Amino acid sequence: MKSFLVDQEGYYGEFGGAYVPEILHKCVEELQQTYLGVLESEEFRKEFEQLLRDYVGRPSPLYFSNRLSRQYGCKLYLKREDLNHTGAHKINNTIGQILLAKRMGKKRIIAETGAGQHGVATATVCALMDLECVVYMGKTDVERQHVNVEKMKMLGATVMPVTSGNMTLKDATNEAIRDWCCHPADTYYVIGSTVGPHPYPDMVARLQSVISEEIRKQLQEKEGRDYPDYLIACVGGGSNAAGTIYHYIDDERVKLVLAEAGGKGIDTGLTAATIQLGKTGIIHGSRTFVMQDEDGQIEEPYSISAGLDYPGIGPIHANLAAQKRATVLSVDDDEAIDAAFELTQLEGIIPALESAHALGVLKKVKFQPEDVVVLTVSGRGDKDIDTYLSKLKNRREK
Repeated sequence: MKSFLVDQEGYYGEFGGAYVPEILHKCVEELQQTYLGVLESEEFRKEFEQLLRDYVGRPSPLYFSNRLSRQYGCKLYLKREDLNHTGAHKINNTIGQILLAKRMGKKRIIAETGAGQHGVATATVCALMDLECVVYMGKTDVERQHVNVEKMKMLGATVMPVTSGNMTLKDATNEAIRDWCCHPADTYYVIGSTVGPHPYPDMVARLQSVISEEIRKQLQEKEGRDYPDYLIACVGGGSNAAGTIYHYIDDERVKLVLAEAGGKGIDTGLTAATIQLGKTGIIHGSRTFVMQDEDGQIEEPYSISAGLDYPGIGPIHANLAAQKRATVLSVDDDEAIDAAFELTQLEGIIPALESAHALGVLKKVKFQPEDVVVLTVSGRGDKDIDTYLSKLKNRREK
């Protein structure tokens, strides 16, 4: 049977691989040879699971959303990753990768961040494990996510504002890779999403797969079966989505629906809808869909959400889209804002702007009353409160 998971060579269909500068070849090869042995060892599993339980607060609840279910005519469950320590799914991955880094003898941790959640999660685990932490963040994101910047500093991390390009996630990733090139021996690069050279997309997906593992158990308990009819998640790089679908990726009974950031609209040039608009190319060490011009130059993405503002997509998701295994829908800024206010007012849950894009999909899918739908609320909206308040103010003025 054909699988949508990674193959021996680090590819998902035609996507993936490891396209890295010569200087990093040894680092990436070391990681490729080490990660599976560590992740599958009993000692690692024990420590990882104990920290997820006692430090992160897992399992995260699978909450039946009464009012939204009535609104959209289905049985809608919300996977509450927003309730994790640090407020998002990102901590699942940072704990796993930093445990791996320690076992590899690395003393210095670097990371990139967009919305700041991965930066905060990395800084948190570095504080816990007494490791030096440097986080690269685009200057635009530093300004729009200032609360997360202050949290990282409070946790002891050095935050490096990046002023090249659009000064967002892509540029932060470029700088982190440059740093890694300069310090390959003692530095471990914690990538926050299912992007980058193999083995990162597979490793991050495996660490985040705790999400779908829990969904299976929780659905069995609540619905008497361990699979939903639909899984819905937002994608930028795509780690919360990869974790949500991991155990269901080859199960054709489950429909996969991914929401990408439409920005001001996919025809406006101000968008991050990579799957709708991208062409196959190489970005940050991986072959995937990339937003690029005729000459292959990367086009700057735009989204109201700092975490989805990326001109590529994880190779896992590129393959799912190319093979028509997943339906990918574009949700624009206004649709995401509307969906965020709807969840807030109907269920008393303020979602992150990223998660609001997943919620924006609900209006675009025709459900049956008996459909069991699981939607991952990947993060909480504290970090986006300024954006929400300014939108609310504009609406009142209109």
